[in-house]
Amino acid sequence: MEKSTLYKEIQGRRIRIKLVDGIEVKGQVNLNRDPQYDRLSDMIASEREPFLVLFNVTVYQTDLKNPVKHKTLFVNKAHVIWAAPDDAQK
Repeated sequence: MEKSTLYKEIQGRRIRIKLVDGIEVKGQVNLNRDPQYDRLSDMIASEREPFLVLFNVTVYQTDLKNPVKHKTLFVNKAHVIWAAPDDAQK
């Protein structure tokens, strides 16, 4: 039986993003999706997918003292002010 190439190994990259409403998000994105999209800038600039899929996410809201954690979060790229690799890469 031939091995399926449908599923690729996840290559997680920790990122930080800021949204138009002031919310800051830290989480991981999978950079191993398509050969042409293996950098954070490629993923953000691509118009192919309107949402960024993050996992192992922490959301820092301005009106809440404690951050909120999510396993998975979909963020509309139209609401992203900036995105950057997290300096605390492991």
